[in-house]
Amino acid sequence: MDNKMFCFQCEQTAGGKGCQGMAGVCGKKAEVAAAQDRLTGALIGLARAVEGNEDKATAETDRLMLEGLFTTVTNVSFNEETVEALTARVQAEKQRLIPLCDSCVSVCGRNDDYDMNRLWQADEDQRSLKSLILFGLRGMAAYAYHASVLGLSDPEVNAFFYEGLRTVGWNDPGVNDLLPCVLKVGEINLKAMALLDQANTGAFGQPEPTEVSLKVEKGPFIVITGHDLYDLKRLLEQTEGKGVNVYTHGEMLPAHAYPELKRFSHLKGNFGTAWQNQQKEFAALPAPILYTTNCLMPPKPTYADRVFSTEVVSYPGVTHIGADKDFTPVIEKALELGGYSEDKQFAGINGGKKLTTGFGRHAVLSHAGEVVDAVKQGAIRHFFLVAGCDGMKAGRSYYTDFVKQTPADSIVLTLACGKYRFNDLDLGEIGGLPRLMDMGQCNDAYSAIRVAVALAEAFGCGVNDLPLSMVLSWYEQKAVCILLTLLHLGIRNILLGPSLPAFISPNVLNVLVENYNIAPISTPEEDLKKLLG
Repeated sequence: MDNKMFCFQCEQTAGGKGCQGMAGVCGKKAEVAAAQDRLTGALIGLARAVEGNEDKATAETDRLMLEGLFTTVTNVSFNEETVEALTARVQAEKQRLIPLCDSCVSVCGRNDDYDMNRLWQADEDQRSLKSLILFGLRGMAAYAYHASVLGLSDPEVNAFFYEGLRTVGWNDPGVNDLLPCVLKVGEINLKAMALLDQANTGAFGQPEPTEVSLKVEKGPFIVITGHDLYDLKRLLEQTEGKGVNVYTHGEMLPAHAYPELKRFSHLKGNFGTAWQNQQKEFAALPAPILYTTNCLMPPKPTYADRVFSTEVVSYPGVTHIGADKDFTPVIEKALELGGYSEDKQFAGINGGKKLTTGFGRHAVLSHAGEVVDAVKQGAIRHFFLVAGCDGMKAGRSYYTDFVKQTPADSIVLTLACGKYRFNDLDLGEIGGLPRLMDMGQCNDAYSAIRVAVALAEAFGCGVNDLPLSMVLSWYEQKAVCILLTLLHLGIRNILLGPSLPAFISPNVLNVLVENYNIAPISTPEEDLKKLLG
């Protein structure tokens, strides 16, 4: 490797094969990639140390595991220094658990960290399955981390992070040894998503359908991006009465639907679109930007001094808000910059000037009787779940065109930032229900699963027998664990795009095709023809 990177965990990876050389497509430098590999190796070492010492593991042990895995998710940390500091904390925790192993010279896997080069250079199918496990664990860690911030955890979920990482560290396992763990990632991730759903709705209430303006009012304001709703609440509390408005960006848009958050009158609306457009959208923004979780792009010099990070997000030279969550520097920057001198009307990528969000499972299922009747009467012929991550690669206009071409007697459910390709479209209504329903963040995938299961129960059939098609877009590791959850539930016939993961080997892909009939997207016209029979 010559101290150069290898990374193929995201959809935009170079050449569809893997980022190598001195930097990745995302902007991550080789030194940071190497540091993240060392962190992952240390986490595998910690997982090995916990085995047999479960009684010594504490909440801090679990917290380090979640924080470490979350830090390695795409577009979270670009900072070698903070990654190395976290690695040292993980190694210290391992030594606390097995203090006598430190002086042992026998290489048993407990007194040393795992060398990630062994994974990247492994047999193609072994590497593919281990990558599915590792990347799925990283995505699941994001969900468990958010739930833990709100005070909820699940011992079974926490225990599986150690089990899964020990599996990644196995020496030369066979395909049949790894497949059960791949599917178990999906099983446990369902529990992690349910936990986060419970945490969010318990803290902020059930989401309600809410119209969100794309206008930014004159005066000082702050843009907050990422996924952490609790960070948003604390920012709203600290800005209340100070003449500073707050606007969401990206995956923070669904926050407007939660009663506990929408009660703040200075939570005004949404600015911008999905994460990959931020360098253009933030370039001349007269306001600070607060990053709470993943989806950070390397800030350009034109606005780097207006960028603030918190939690596991880290970028060299960017002001970081620590655990005390004192957002005073962000507020002072907003007052200093002053915002726009007059109201500014922005629009979505299709020209729309407003968005509607908040169609979580509670809101959708409150109309379940009407939906079932509409299907039985022929008013609704089909449901499409068009959901997932957005990204920079060409070909993502497919999702805009697909939604535009869905028939007038169909419902489109969506979630995650991929919705910015079409969420400003007016598709009309069916029986008083909007044809396009935004169910929330990628963190809200549990809502979509619960709606699908409830509809299947209402019709007395399986999910695969519903007039429901899933057309998914992926970018990073949360999409991986969601896909594995869908496979765990036995859901078939998923269309995935805009490209298939580079870490899926031909043999593993054949397994997915044969058992679950997963297929790549083609054209909107051909796919709609196929899905509608």
